[in-house]
Amino acid sequence: MGLFDGLLGGVVGAEMATVVNGLIQKHGGIQGIVTQLEQQGLGPTVRSWVGSGENLPITPEQIHQAFGSDTVKELAAKAGVSPQELAAKLASILPQAIDKMTPGGGSGA
Repeated sequence: MGLFDGLLGGVVGAEMATVVNGLIQKHGGIQGIVTQLEQQGLGPTVRSWVGSGENLPITPEQIHQAFGSDTVKELAAKAGVSPQELAAKLASILPQAIDKMTPGGGSGA
């Protein structure tokens, strides 16, 4: 497990670290995730995760919209959970994961 995986695992737990890492890799890294969310109209939300300050929430429905049902289903199958459960987990952990993995992250106290 690399440094990136260790950092991510500490933020979201080992179970979801692989899923989040897979999502990030599929989209070409953190910047790819940011771009994907911005293209789906979630720019202010994702920018709040990258910047300092409070992280704006994202809903499971927005996760489905932003990444597509096929991606959510694929990652859910790998994680052994339903797509709905995966989207809910991603909605809860993706903001803090992106926040912690970006240069200005971790300072939202």
